[in-house]
Amino acid sequence: MTTKIDLNADMGEGFGAWSIGDGVDADIMPLISSANIAAGFHAGDPTTMQQTLRLAARHGVGVGVHPGFGDLVGFGRRAIAAPAEELVCDALYQLGALRELAHLEGLHMHHFKLHGALFMHAAKDADFAQQLSAALAKVAPELPVYCLAGSALDQAAKSEGLHRVHEFYADRDYNDEGSIVFVRKVQRLDPQQVAKKVLRACQQGTVESVSGKSVAVSFQSICVHSDTPGALALVKAVRSALDNAGIEVAAP
Repeated sequence: MTTKIDLNADMGEGFGAWSIGDGVDADIMPLISSANIAAGFHAGDPTTMQQTLRLAARHGVGVGVHPGFGDLVGFGRRAIAAPAEELVCDALYQLGALRELAHLEGLHMHHFKLHGALFMHAAKDADFAQQLSAALAKVAPELPVYCLAGSALDQAAKSEGLHRVHEFYADRDYNDEGSIVFVRKVQRLDPQQVAKKVLRACQQGTVESVSGKSVAVSFQSICVHSDTPGALALVKAVRSALDNAGIEVAAP
């Protein structure tokens, strides 16, 4: 049974005057322990990044970069066919941008987590996963990589000596192999059912798959996506359930 867990969410996913999802970063931030901050490719801009870093600092939340495909129109949920070397450069570009703004605010980067379709690409494409891990081992060997247990990125990061943080996705379905079912648009979910799902995963180490099968899961962090409809209610329900169960919420 888990007694201590990280709770992370994607933050700063607006752009200029536009907000994504419920636009409730200020309400979600106090409830989580790690924030994945968009860095300009799928969402975010320099000012939004700085404001999000300051918000995280105010609440003592660990800050990580959230690189995605260069896809503002599709919010980074569309796969883009590009060579692995190009995608690695894109990811490091985003890391550098957020890291400099964090430095300006007196903050240290806490982790690295890919976004959306790029996350799924790294989970399956061994070449990209290996090239990305090798690059991170050179430029940011201290940063834990948030990933799906057993994925290509998990294996590549391990081979490069990088620390990995495995995630459980509160607002995503799982298949019979224990992988998340990738969707571009998530429907509104019942907060209490999501909280019940999270508690089962923490206390029993299992999740019910889309076919009804009980699947084993292993993780150190729980993710709730801030662009999921009703995200604030989901985070509140999950945090309340964890607190009531005596499970401490803290960054790794």
